[in-house]
Amino acid sequence: GTSASAAPPISFNEALQYFQTADLSECRKKVRATARRQGLAALVRFLFGPPQLQPQLQGERELALAIAQCGLDDNERVHMRILQTIYKKLTRSRLGCPRYGAHWEELGFQGADPGTDLRGTGMLGLMQMLYFVMDSQTLPLAQEIFKLSQHETQASAIMLILLQNFPFCIMSVNITRIVIQALREERLSRECNRRQQVIAVLNDLYAAAFLQLYRVWKWQHKTIVDSSFLLKELELSTKKKPKQLLKSLEAYVNRSPTADSLQQPFFSSASGGSGSQPNEEIHFTGVCDLQVELEGEARLI
Repeated sequence: GTSASAAPPISFNEALQYFQTADLSECRKKVRATARRQGLAALVRFLFGPPQLQPQLQGERELALAIAQCGLDDNERVHMRILQTIYKKLTRSRLGCPRYGAHWEELGFQGADPGTDLRGTGMLGLMQMLYFVMDSQTLPLAQEIFKLSQHETQASAIMLILLQNFPFCIMSVNITRIVIQALREERLSRECNRRQQVIAVLNDLYAAAFLQLYRVWKWQHKTIVDSSFLLKELELSTKKKPKQLLKSLEAYVNRSPTADSLQQPFFSSASGGSGSQPNEEIHFTGVCDLQVELEGEARLI
């Protein structure tokens, strides 16, 4: 609506404060705790598995998972401001936009309503996009990735397979889902305990994973054909090497927020990369297609 479009941009901290004070009781009911192993499996996990999150951080973890269960609500002014801020920052426009329309597809959603693409991530999917575009250190990276996602060429129809464009917002939602699963599987507990933060670690890991995907996509000339394989590789890296990903982001930001990186990504995508055949059916991983590895049968979605 007009009022939402005219509203000033919202910062990540302001949006987070809203969720910290909002009534999320219904969302919290949908969150299922990570299943605990028993017997020998529990002993193996105790000896060799990741550490548990410290008790004082459990509340912040539960808040993050509750936000991930919160759907986009047209009647919540903060929700609409988050959506409008993302639009303005990515398009570099001072003007707002209608709540529904084809302009959301241009940003990389699957249809005219962004809310339908947030299954499995809820408002956390938009919150991480908001963090990405509102943090001064990550905004240049977000805009570079968005620019690549809009890649166009004058190539002939036969060469369209070489286009590097991809749906930015759907890719972002997929990355948020990966980060959520890493949190649920306690893959991030060591880093959260060290920093005494949860949501900040989630946001940094999200940005680090997006940076990693960007590097592979750009410098290895990947296309939409490679997306499913690359997301699976990124999921493995996020769960098994979160510290390495975070260090990569830190190095990128400290060197120059506006400079692109020529460093080689640390996972290889040779088996699913540009070797794909041009006549293969193009399949992009949807928001609910990622296969995740959870303890027991506990699931977020």
